[in-house]
Amino acid sequence: MDVVRSAWARITAYAEHEDSRTASANLIALVVASNQPFYILYLYALIGGGEKLAPSFLTLLSTPFFLAVPFASRRSSIAGRALLVLTGIGNAIVSTKAFGVEAGIGMFLIPCALIAAALFKPRERLLGFLLIGLCGVVHFAFADLYGAPLANYTASDFAAMSSLNAVSATTLVIFVGLLMSSALADADGRRG
Repeated sequence: MDVVRSAWARITAYAEHEDSRTASANLIALVVASNQPFYILYLYALIGGGEKLAPSFLTLLSTPFFLAVPFASRRSSIAGRALLVLTGIGNAIVSTKAFGVEAGIGMFLIPCALIAAALFKPRERLLGFLLIGLCGVVHFAFADLYGAPLANYTASDFAAMSSLNAVSATTLVIFVGLLMSSALADADGRRG
């Protein structure tokens, strides 16, 4: 049990930041990184292994970047928060190429845009708006550029992946919303 407590203490220390928005970005990044291996397991359960599952390992290319968000935040809180959004967008691009547009990976651009909207301070809004705009460009302008997925998926596979991605993206939106709600409540408590 001491090993678990020690590991948890190190993780929370790594995610900590004096700026609540940046601390939230760090936590989001670590939660996403820790869930990425499970995504592959969920896909295995839904569509099977072999050739269909092989492209899922490309989703792990973004894991080091998600894990680096707290490190980058120590150097520049803006850079860390931007890295989180850019890594999410990059992961959506790679994953959409891997699985095809029909898999619904584009839904992950919604939490990316929410993070860009919520985690940048008023004086940083231009960067937030640029990142939100990039989410839109990736969704609308890239749709015809991905080509065929890297494996042959059936309509049933696409339906299963789309459902998984809808649940996952929605869960991430809820998580971000709860973090922001807590941050606002803390800010209200300091003012009142």
